[in-house]
Amino acid sequence: MNVQLFIPCFVDQLFPETGFNMVKVLEKLGCNVEYNPNQTCCGQPAFNAGYWDEARSVANKFVKDFHTVDYIVAPSGSCTGFVRNYYGKLFDNSAAHNEVKTLRKNLFEFTEFLTDVLHVTDLGASLNGIATYHDACGALRECGIKEGPRKLLSNVKGLELKEMNDCETCCGFGGTFSVKFEPISIGMGEQKVNNAIASGADYLISTDLSCLMHLDGYIRKHELNIKTMHIADVLASGW
Repeated sequence: MNVQLFIPCFVDQLFPETGFNMVKVLEKLGCNVEYNPNQTCCGQPAFNAGYWDEARSVANKFVKDFHTVDYIVAPSGSCTGFVRNYYGKLFDNSAAHNEVKTLRKNLFEFTEFLTDVLHVTDLGASLNGIATYHDACGALRECGIKEGPRKLLSNVKGLELKEMNDCETCCGFGGTFSVKFEPISIGMGEQKVNNAIASGADYLISTDLSCLMHLDGYIRKHELNIKTMHIADVLASGW
């Protein structure tokens, strides 16, 4: 099976090891993984800020970069959800309509691809400790991802999964929201981290590094004893 990687901007710039771990997992499962180095942003930041024309220009490049019949897999529910749910608005009645339709059908968030396409829930991973899972807004609300990541984590040897209070509540990042409404964003992040710590977890895990980046900033500043991990990094552990 051929798989094209879509690596979001912040993963490329700040967390490249997660991208490599995603490749590690996919290749273990027999996928032929390819990466187009010309890819850039999906256009979500500009779209959310109200700059639809600028977002359309970036999105048009994305459509051309991923003009393929292969599956496209991304370590982000947020970016996946944006392409899947909003590209139709950007390209409605345009010449790219059919290409966008195919793109939206072929694009999957990483855990979604593992559980729904490859039908895999046990990667043979191992990680000792207690973990709690944060439902990122993009994955949960835009892609409907809920049980898949939990099934994957439940099969990680040595890892005990505990639910925290308000696991579906936003962490407060929200892209530019965290800049425009910093005090509210920090308060929401604080609540999320406190709930994770109260669960007894050693690890706070999610599908989205945007959320984890925000939460890790709060954790580091206050020197708290909990570690954030993207689920791809967890599934690539121990083998």
